[in-house]
This record gives sequence, C-alpha cells and structure tokens, in this order.
Amino acid sequence: MTEEQPPGCATAPLWERDEELAVITEALDVLGSDASSCGNLLVLRGDAGLGKTALLTETRRMAERRGWTVWSTRGVETLRSVPFHVVRQLLQPALISLLPEEAREYLGDWYDIAGPALGITDPGDRQADPQGVRDGLVAVVRRLARRDWPLVLLIDDAHWADQETLAWLAAFVERLDDLSVLVLVARRPGEVSGDSARLLDAVAAAGRPLRNLTALTPDAVAGLTRATLGAHADAPFCREVWAVTGGNPYETVELLAKVQDSEVEPVEARAGELRALNRSARGGGLVTRLEGLGVDATRFAWAAAILGTGISVDLVAQLASMTVDDAVRCAELLRNARILTEPDPAGSPSGAGDLEFVHPLIATAVYNSIPPAMCTAMHGIAAQIVLDDGRGIAEASRHLLKVHPDDDEELVEQLRDAAKEHLAVGAPDAARRCLERALREPPVPEVHARVLYELGCATLLTKPVVTIGHLRSALGMSGLAGAERVDAVFRLSQALLHNDQLEEAVRTVEAEAARQEEGPARLRLQAVQFMWEGIAGEAVFPRRSERLAALADTCTGRDNSERALLMLRGFDLLIQGESAEEVVELCDRSLVNGRLAPGLGWTDTEWGIELLLMLASSYAYTDRLDRAEALYNEALRTYETAGWSGGHLALAHAYVGLGHRRRGRLRDAETSLRESLRIAERVGRGLPLYWTATCNLVDTLLARGHVEQAWATAEQYGFAPPYPSTIVMPDPRSVRGRLLLAVGRREEAVNELEAAEKAAAARGHFNPVIVPWALDLARALASEDPVRAARLASDARRQAERFGTDTAIGEALRCAAALETGQRQVRLASQAVAYLEASPCQYEHAAARVEYGIAARSVAELNRGLALARSCGADGLVAQAREVLETGRGLR
Repeated sequence: MTEEQPPGCATAPLWERDEELAVITEALDVLGSDASSCGNLLVLRGDAGLGKTALLTETRRMAERRGWTVWSTRGVETLRSVPFHVVRQLLQPALISLLPEEAREYLGDWYDIAGPALGITDPGDRQADPQGVRDGLVAVVRRLARRDWPLVLLIDDAHWADQETLAWLAAFVERLDDLSVLVLVARRPGEVSGDSARLLDAVAAAGRPLRNLTALTPDAVAGLTRATLGAHADAPFCREVWAVTGGNPYETVELLAKVQDSEVEPVEARAGELRALNRSARGGGLVTRLEGLGVDATRFAWAAAILGTGISVDLVAQLASMTVDDAVRCAELLRNARILTEPDPAGSPSGAGDLEFVHPLIATAVYNSIPPAMCTAMHGIAAQIVLDDGRGIAEASRHLLKVHPDDDEELVEQLRDAAKEHLAVGAPDAARRCLERALREPPVPEVHARVLYELGCATLLTKPVVTIGHLRSALGMSGLAGAERVDAVFRLSQALLHNDQLEEAVRTVEAEAARQEEGPARLRLQAVQFMWEGIAGEAVFPRRSERLAALADTCTGRDNSERALLMLRGFDLLIQGESAEEVVELCDRSLVNGRLAPGLGWTDTEWGIELLLMLASSYAYTDRLDRAEALYNEALRTYETAGWSGGHLALAHAYVGLGHRRRGRLRDAETSLRESLRIAERVGRGLPLYWTATCNLVDTLLARGHVEQAWATAEQYGFAPPYPSTIVMPDPRSVRGRLLLAVGRREEAVNELEAAEKAAAARGHFNPVIVPWALDLARALASEDPVRAARLASDARRQAERFGTDTAIGEALRCAAALETGQRQVRLASQAVAYLEASPCQYEHAAARVEYGIAARSVAELNRGLALARSCGADGLVAQAREVLETGRGLR
C-alpha cells in the first residue's frame, strides 16, 4: 500500500528501508549491465503492514524509470484454491500482446502443454501431467523473459499464492543461472503450512533473503507523523502514535489519515484519542466503521470481498442485488472511507476490475465479518455470476466449494466438470477438492460411485492410501459396471502396489477377474494379476509361470488383453533365461504390423508404462536392439510432446540410456541416465524409476572405467541395500557386487554377489545377461576357490547357450577365458570375440578384443580393441590397451 505524501516526502512504508532499497538497486544494476548475466532472486519477509508491497511498488518505479519491462502479481487469500491463478496474472501482460497464432508459434511445443494452465487455449480431454505443465510454464517464462530483457518479476503476498503457482515458482527460480531476470518475492513468515510452506521454503533457499522487515523506530514514526500532520506535532503525540501502532507502517499511515479526517490536533492533550481512532481502522473497529456507512455500502463491500479479484461495479451490483447507480454510490463511499481504491494501472493485470481493497488486511477483515449463512449464499450466487460472465466452471468452482451441502444434483455435476477441467490443466489437488466437496452434497446413489471413482483417479499418484479407500467404497456400491468397473479395480491395484501392498493388489484383481465372464475384461484383469505377481516371482506366487504360459498359449493377439498377455509371457521367458527366439516370437505377435496397437500406446492409461517397458526390454536383452531402441525413443518423443515431465519421462530417459549402454554408446548412455536421474530427483527417491536410472548409470560408469565416479554416484543416490521389490534391469545386486570388486572391496563383493544368487533363484530369474552375478562372482573367486569359480563359469555358459544370444554366449566365454591360461585361454577368448562381433553390444565386443589381444599377445587385436573402446567411450579399456601396447613385452 502506497500513500500520497507531501512533495519531497518519502513514501511512508519506505522509512527506514534504505538497506533493502540498496540491495534492490544493486540487483537492478546487475540486471541491466549485461543480457547474459545470471538471474537474481530476492525474498522479502515481514508481517502484515510492514511495507513489503511498498518496496515492490518502489522496485517497479525504479525499473520503469529505466525503461524496463515489469510484470507483477499477488496472491489473494480467498483465491488460493484457484490453480495457476497467480502465475496466470503474472504473465498476462506478455500474453495479451500476442495473437493466438503468434502465441502458438512463439511458444512452440509448450503451447498445448502450458497454454490451458495459462488460459490461452482450451484444455484437452486427457489428464495433464502436473510436472509437465510446470516445466512448460518454466519454458514459457524463460522464452518471454529473453524477449523482454531487462525483465523484473514481482510477486506479492506469495504466502497466499495457489499451490500450482508455488510449484512453478520453485522450479523456475532453480534455473536462473542462465536467465537474466530479477525476481522479487514478498511473503509473510508462517501463515501457511504443508506443501505450500515447503514450496515457499524452496523458493527462499534458491534466492537471497533480505533481513526480515521490522517495525519503524519511534524516531521514524515521529518523522512520518510530522511529514503528514505538520512540523508542529509534538513529541508526546508522536510517541503515542508509535505506541499505538507498534511502529507498523501501514497502521501508522491509516491512523494518521484518521487523525487528519477527524481534525485532531497533534498535541499531547489530544494523544489519548489515538487508540480509539486506531481501533476503527482495523478488525472489529473497521467492521463498525463499515456498518456506519450504511446497509448498502456494507453489502457492496461484502460482495467485493466474495469476488476477491476482478471487482467491477457491475458484477458487485449483481452479487449485492442492487442497481448500478446504487453500486456506483457505494463504491464512492468505500473509496472515501479508504476501504476500496482504484487499482494502480501500472501494477494491475488485465481484468483486474474497477476496484480493489486498499490493503489485504482490510479484505480479510471484511470477508470474515460476513455472517456465515450470508457468506455461503453469496458464494452460490457468485458462482452463477462468474459462469454468466464467461469465466468458466473452473473459476466458478472456488465459489461452489463454499456452498452449503443441499442434495443439489446440478452442483455435483458442476463440481465434477470443474474437476475434469482441473485435471486437464495439470491441477489434481484442485480436482480432488472439487470431488471431495461433491461427496458432501451428497450425490444421488447412482452417481455416488462414479464420484468416488473419479476422486480415486485424481489422488492415485499423490495419495495412494486415500485412493484405496475411495476406490474400495466405489466398488462396494452400485453404479460402476463394465469397463469402468474393471478400470477402477486396475487403479485400486495400482494404489495398493504404490502403498507396498503387493499381495493385496494381486488378490484384488484376481477376485474381480473371477467375477467377470470370459472376454477381454477378464483377460485384462488376469494380465494385470500376472504383471503384479511378476514383481515378487514364484517364491510368493507359486506356479505363476506355468499359469501364465497356459493362458498365453490360448492367445493369438486379437485384442489388447491378449497382446498384453503375450508381452508378459515373453518377458517371463526372458527373465527365466529361456530361448531368446521364443521371447522375440511372442513379442512380435503382440504388435500390429510391427507397431504398438491402438490403446496400447505410451500415454494410454488403460495398461500403464510397465507393460510396454517389459516389451521393449525383452527386445533389448535378446539382441534386437533396433526394435528396443525404436520403442524407447518413441516413448521419449511421446512423453516430451505430451508434456509428461515426471516419472514417465524419467523412465523414458533411463531406458533410452539402457539402449545406448547395450549398444555400446557409453557417453550417450551416461548423458541420458544423468538426465533421468535429474528428473527422478524431482519425483522422489526410493521409487523404482530412481533405482532403474541409478543402477544403469553405475553400470555405465563402470563400463567406461570411471570407477571413482561410479562409487560417488552410488553413495550420492543411495545405491545400496535394501533393494526394491520391483524388477530392475540389470539386477542391482549384481551391479553393486561388480562395483565393490572395482573399488577393491572383494569380501563385500562376494557377499553381495552371493546374495544376488539367492535372490535370483527365489524369483526364478536365471538370465545371465540380466542377472550377471555368476560371471563376476567367478572372477572374484578365481584365485581363492578356482574349483567353484570354474563351476560357476560353466553353469553360466550353459545358461547362456540355453538363452541363445550372441551377447550372452560371448560374455560367458569371456568369463571362462579369464579363468584359464595359455592356449586354452587364447582359444576361449577367440571364441568370445567371434560371438560378440556378431552381437550389437559393442562395448562387450571391445572388451573381448582387448582381452583376446592380451591373451594372444597380438598387436593387431589390441589395436582393433583400442579403436572399438575409443568409439564406445570406454576410457578404462583404452588405458588398459594402451598400457599393454606401450609396454610391448611379448607382443607380436
């Protein structure tokens, strides 16, 4: 709040703010010095009325005097339930300057992802990925900021910002290193809790917090008093002003205005009147003063507080049930009473309306003074007014949330529609609030189950325990049937799985499958059952493979349920180490003309990502890398285009990295896997996707010969027991055992690899490429227990030959050669080279070449291996080959 002062007088709340203004001025100077300078974030903290808004207003003035672009916005207490409201208001100045076709061209692929959240395009039918929308908003602001440099962003009352805006802001301020922009955020300490508090703390941690604003000293209040009332204000009077207001700048300004209005002489004899005047400016005193303006003015102020933003005389007149002429008269009364004011055109977004409250404290006091029944009724009327004004059901929903439950079927449908729109723009929490409110109406019996089902879908990824309750309740009612019921059971099983209730998830789908008649719905549930059973394997679910084989044998791939079962059967044979040819044949039958069938795409929610990753990985580990990489890259493109920037994108990058690793493109693999981990960090540690990225990165770094980096990565990301119950490829116990060997911790490595052996046997995982513990354990035992090492190598070779890929057999032969000497070693190493040369896995081929060159003492073979190692980025192999070549002893 900024007050008009006599010429030459400092704005009231800026008294004793020289330190803050100096920091802001310095930040502005840095911003304007170089378009390539790093961005800057300043966070202003202070209780209500201490001058945060005034500092932001002064920042705007300083920036605009330099001819710079300034965008500003503020949180509103009554609008915290409106998703993306604050960021939408922030970007309006830039967005309204672009025609729709210009915005689409300028924002590119982000237009369809972030556009619905910003209100510049209609949301689609599909549920948006919240992380993708946040990333899209970050990208949009970054593009616009580069266009409008130098740019200053001002966000006031951030403690009242909607949670979706705070999530965007936390992501945006992390990326200011390469974006020349100044961001100022003002907030009150405390005020909020939960996720909003966590996000505000994350924002503060990314910036330069200024000292908490404090109250004015007695001297500053005396100076302000005399600047406002005249130099004749005596010291006792000034001291009493300070005592009454506690030095709060806003309260001081308001009190001095009341002194002027009441024509109180600023002398000690009249100082006793100050406390009564101050009470009239705040809380109950403000309400009393408002009531003194008359019933119409009070009703007008209530209506303005209900609307909260976009306060126009016309809308308030409708809500307050008065004529426009009466509304104009009331608005004038409230302006004169310093309750409402006209928005500052420079600092107000488009659509801000004709009026705003002078200060948020006044808005809060007015809103809280509305009798509860009247408040509820006015929110109901406001919802309809907002809809009639063309603002849409999503914006109207904040009013609907406040309406008293009354068995209103239409209200339930409106809230369901609002929830769908919230989900479509990437705001699942807002959708949850609408559906929870719909349940309290309550819905009619035939709709109740659907509302619970929709609520369960909205909370699936964020609150699995809550989802379980909602979906169980929905399934216990009438109203869900057919495909909708099957989908509810599937999602319930997903929630149980996410809540570490694997066996219950299996029992749930098994029971529902038994209720269904023969057909695609039953097959779908059976496929899901086998998918979840595969996580624990035969030890927990006996005869799983046998039962799956029997069912898959009846499938021809005529629908997606049968195709899913073929994929599952192929993957099951893969991890058992059965014939690779049979695995490929099953996987091929699950495709339609070599492509994923409609309804089985990467963003189709009927099946989930797990099934398709099983399919692609079956190709990857059967040496059909061209097909695997096509699927992995298709997943990555699909998620990037759709704006899915959370766990799905992290997994896509991880599996693209796995494809690079299998192909021998180790540098590319490392890049993709690090990107996967970067995204996975935002989603949360401990999830299966996190393990996939970490395990493959450690494996890749070991292949590159970067042992210290591999160990540091394992330490940084917690790559150690306990391991997840889900299937991670390659086997994390085996990879950690190899890591321990590489850092010289042999005894620990042996223990880890033996644990890998037991875990694999319990789950029926015998593929020596996916679970390669035997090869590393044989090498580790070669000197201490050569008999056991030889037996392990022999068993691994037999399993590799059963599986039948060139990579598996070549790797087994490499291990066997490492345990031998003389001509037998040379012969086995030569055979390994022959198999791995035919394999698509070039790193393994390079390693076999180098090992053969060393065994055969062949300069030519070592040079071939050296060239391959260089092309793979296998620095350790390169160093090994060079050392042997440079030494030259015994080579020919």
